Amino acid sequence: MKPPAFDYCRPDDLEEVLELLARHGEEASLLAGGQSLVAMLNLRLTRPRVLIDISRLEPLRRLERRGGALEVGAGVTQAALAESLRDSEDSPLLKLALPWVGHYQTRSRGTICGSLAHADPSAELPLCLAALGGSLRLGSARGERELSAEDFQLGPLTTARAPDEMILAARFPLPRPGQGVAFREIARRHGDFAIVALAAIAEGEEIRLAVAGVADRPAVRGWHHEEATLEEALNAFAWDLEGYDDMHASARYRRDLVRRLGRSVIEEARACRS
Repeated sequence: MKPPAFDYCRPDDLEEVLELLARHGEEASLLAGGQSLVAMLNLRLTRPRVLIDISRLEPLRRLERRGGALEVGAGVTQAALAESLRDSEDSPLLKLALPWVGHYQTRSRGTICGSLAHADPSAELPLCLAALGGSLRLGSARGERELSAEDFQLGPLTTARAPDEMILAARFPLPRPGQGVAFREIARRHGDFAIVALAAIAEGEEIRLAVAGVADRPAVRGWHHEEATLEEALNAFAWDLEGYDDMHASARYRRDLVRRLGRSVIEEARACRS
């Protein structure tokens, strides 16, 4: 299929991007990597009148430590972040999760912030942001604001971004000494969206488990439990998530994965604490 007709703009700077968003609002879409947007355009699931290409804006390709977090600009591709983390410990969880995001070819074009903006409840990057307690910097002609992962993703493909706003950067908190992380995913094929994905963070006796693919957005639960109560806590978490039936898996199967893989991923995170 072919996309509907639209006007194409390629601004020279961020100020022009924000001016275009202020002018066109809900009738505009941002193009960074296009791995989600182009498919939706071709299927006529979105019909913007104006497409604003931000893929060549150098200021949005910044990747830096800032205020206790790894800040990833809106133009940073998934492949670029994976390469930067290859010999770095700035985000062990992202290092584990990124190879599961799509395929090598899509990661070379897809952006970190584009995946977060798409807000698929089964996607790996929104899961990591939620697990780490990260946030997003949003900008518009009116100014900037920062939202937590929890406040940003409201449901499937639904976020708190206003029509005249764009994500400027995602902020992933840097690891602390003694923190262990683990990631696990079950999908029909490697590179597909997850049936269930889990990320665990262990620090001292504290456990933080995040789950994607079961609820309408990533769900996070924290505990301070002994081993004897972990099974009960995971069972309660699985039932709270409820799950859903689709062509890939049943709600019952998803809940069972939360219980079984939840224990495994937590044990792995505990074992790798530094």
